[in-house]
Amino acid sequence: MKTLTVEKMSAVPQAGAARRRREHLFYTGMALVIVATVFAGFARTYYLRPYFDTQPLIPLLHLHGIIFTSWVALFLVQTLLVASNRTRIHRRLGVVGGVLSVLMIVVGVYTALVRAKQGAAPVGDVSPLAFLTIPFGDLLVFGSLVGAGLYFRRRLDVHKRLMLLAMIAILPAAVARLPLAIMQAGPPAFFGLTDIFIVACVVYDFIARGRPHRATLWGGLLIIASQPLRLMIGGTHAWITFADWMTRLV
Repeated sequence: MKTLTVEKMSAVPQAGAARRRREHLFYTGMALVIVATVFAGFARTYYLRPYFDTQPLIPLLHLHGIIFTSWVALFLVQTLLVASNRTRIHRRLGVVGGVLSVLMIVVGVYTALVRAKQGAAPVGDVSPLAFLTIPFGDLLVFGSLVGAGLYFRRRLDVHKRLMLLAMIAILPAAVARLPLAIMQAGPPAFFGLTDIFIVACVVYDFIARGRPHRATLWGGLLIIASQPLRLMIGGTHAWITFADWMTRLV
């Protein structure tokens, strides 16, 4: 009887260690895939631009690129810090993440307006003003998820899922620029490929918990539901009028 009790007690920490290893493997793997996706998406237009286009970028786009790249790098660093149990440094860098997320939203919105005013739209026949709903929607969902993630920073199971989903929320910009033929289909293609990351989060929850976590469920639904909604809004006369007014302010 005593032997069975000892075996059960020793099995508990072993199961906990296995769970933590699986968790660290998933989040680290997701962070690395996201970093690779961002680099591949923006390689031709930013990171490796001199090899593809000799025309220089305006300073605003460099600022935009630096801020967003810093967020992606911080996201990877924060994930690795948690995986190595260096949570104290992780919490301190969380303040930097909060400030950086605000800068991303401010600079992101301004950059989107400037590019729309210049007549730039990455998607073929979509007008620049209608296209504004896509970056605006990305930033709105991103800000909502980051804000919720910071609010629930003491609920680790909620916090880590919301921050991962916040990173996924701004991935469409990189995914849309991947050199794939399917991207010619426009928003359905790059939104659909981005949603694969959400599916991976749901699958992980099923493996780890047997059911989706509430944060994964509601955060994922927020991202997915916003996609067709912003496309519908972008085609309305009211939005075009509003977007035109906004671009006149920059």
